[in-house]
Amino acid sequence: MTESDTKILRSRLYWQCRRGMRELDIVLQDFMETCYESMSEADIRSFQDLLNYPDALLLEYVMGRMQPSDQALADVVSRIRSDTPN
Repeated sequence: MTESDTKILRSRLYWQCRRGMRELDIVLQDFMETCYESMSEADIRSFQDLLNYPDALLLEYVMGRMQPSDQALADVVSRIRSDTPN
């Protein structure tokens, strides 16, 4: 992936972090700003997959009330939860 492709993907993901719920906007955008650079390609793909879920389900994951059955998604959710200030 070229540097240009990487920048485009990052911009797209950041845009996808803008959800229908302000709470999710804040958590997901903060996560992108603080953690994107240190994520592996596999983590980025999992985060991208996670962003395809409906807002209500994402909120349940981020709040810790539910856990994704897919381990890669569960790992990303765990990282979001641990990297988000209380």
